[in-house]
Amino acid sequence: MTFNLTAGAATVDRANAWRHWLGLVTAATDALIILATVGLVSLVYHLQAYGEIPGKETTLELATMLASIFGFINAMRGRYQIANYLATKGQIASAFAVWNGTMVAFIAILFLTKTVEHYSRAVILASYLAGVPVIALARSAVVRTVSIASKTGRITSERVFLIGREPDVMSFVSRHQPWNIGFAIVDVAFLRSGDERRINDPAAALAADLANAVATCRTKRPDSVFIALPWSDQETIDACVDAFMTLPVAIHLTPEKIMDRFETPHIVRTGSLSSLRLTRPALSLTEVALKRVFDVVSASLILILTSPLLLIVGAAIRLDSPGPILFRQRRYGFNQQAFRIFKFRTMTTTDDGNVIVQATRNDARITRIGRMLRRYSLDELPQLLNVIAGQMSLVGPRPHALAHDQEFERKIALYARRHNVKPGITGWAQVNGLRGETDTDDKMAKRIAFDHWYIDNWSFWLDIAILFRTVLSKKAFMNAG
Repeated sequence: MTFNLTAGAATVDRANAWRHWLGLVTAATDALIILATVGLVSLVYHLQAYGEIPGKETTLELATMLASIFGFINAMRGRYQIANYLATKGQIASAFAVWNGTMVAFIAILFLTKTVEHYSRAVILASYLAGVPVIALARSAVVRTVSIASKTGRITSERVFLIGREPDVMSFVSRHQPWNIGFAIVDVAFLRSGDERRINDPAAALAADLANAVATCRTKRPDSVFIALPWSDQETIDACVDAFMTLPVAIHLTPEKIMDRFETPHIVRTGSLSSLRLTRPALSLTEVALKRVFDVVSASLILILTSPLLLIVGAAIRLDSPGPILFRQRRYGFNQQAFRIFKFRTMTTTDDGNVIVQATRNDARITRIGRMLRRYSLDELPQLLNVIAGQMSLVGPRPHALAHDQEFERKIALYARRHNVKPGITGWAQVNGLRGETDTDDKMAKRIAFDHWYIDNWSFWLDIAILFRTVLSKKAFMNAG
C-alpha cells in the first residue's frame, strides 16, 4: 500500500487559514440559531396568546442574553476548537449540557437582578424546549460539515511533521490515516534503519539524520512533530526529543498498536508516578452512588404502586398450575458474583442446573397465565426486589442463567465484560430489539455488542432514556427480557 503523505503547500495554507476562522464561524452559528429560535418562539406565542407581534426590544434582549451565555460557556469549555468538531460522538450530549447550563445561569441572573417579571416565563420555557432539538440538529450539521471538509483537505486541524523509520511511519499512517482527522502532513523524515547504520557509526548516522530532519522541519513550520518509533527504542526516541526540543512545536509519540483497541486511553499522574490508563471502571464512585440512589428510590416506589397487581398475579399463578409463585434461578451479577434472580413463575419447570433449555415462542412448558405475564413482561416485576437488595439495577445488561453464561463465555470474545456493571431489568440491547430467545451465537454476539456499547457510554441520562423507551415502546415493553 502506498500513500501520498504530504499535501501541496497551497492546499495546506488554504486549509490552515480556515482553521483560524472556524471558531468564530461555529460561535456565530450557535448565536444565530439561538436568536432565530427565541425570536420564532416569541412570535408564535404572542400571536397565539395575544394576537399581536411581541415587542422587538424584549425579544432581542432575551435572545441576546441566551446566545451570549451559551457562547460564553462553550468558549470557557474550549468547545470552539476544530478538534472538537472532528468526531460526532458526544457532540449532542455536550450541546445539551451547555444549553441546560445556559438556562440555569440565565434564571440565576434574573433572580439576582430581580428582573424575573421582565420576560415571559412561557417564552423562556418554550425557547428552552424548542432549543433542545434545534441546537442538537445544528451541532450535528456543523460537525458533519467540518468532518467532511477536514477529510477533503479544506480545513486543517493540525500541521504535522512525521519522523521515524519508514516501516513505523507507514504503519502509523495506514492504521490511522491522519488526513481523515484534519491532519495535514507537511513533510516526512525517514531515519535509517539499524541495518543501514551498522555499516558506519550508528550514533553519527542518527545525528546526521536528525540534523537534516530538524532543518527541514524548521522551514515547514508545523504545529506538531510525531515520532513514529516503537516505545521500546528509548535511545532513539530520546535523541529525537532532544533534537526537536529546539523547535517551537508540540512533540508527540505515535501510539503503540495496543492503544488502537481502546477508545480513550489516558495519562494518569499520581504523585511522581505517571501511567497510561487503557481502561477505567465502567462507573466512577460518584456515578455508582447516583445510579444506586435512583435504583432504590424508583424500585421502592414502583413496588408500592404495583403491590395490588403483584398480589393478583401471585394468586392467579397459584390457581393456574401447581408450583411456587416465584421462580428463582442463579445468575451472574456484578463482577461475576452469583445471585438468585426473582421472577414470577411462567413455566411448569424451574430449571437451575448445568443444562437449561431456553424458552421458545410456543414452548409447551409455558403456563396459561405465564403466557400472558411474558407478553406484558409482568413476570419481571419481582426483580425489583433484586434491585433493592443491590444485586441488580433498573437498567443494565440482562442476566442469563449460569449455564448459558458459561457456554457463551467460551464462544464470544470478552463476553464477561458485561459483568462490569450490575445486570438490569431492561437494557440498551432490549430497547433496540435484541430480546427474547438467543438460539444462535450470532444473536447473542449482537446483544453483547449492544451491552458493551452501554458499558462504554453509560450516563445517568442514558439510563433515563432507556427506561422511557422501555415504557413508551409497546414492543420493548411487551418483549423485554
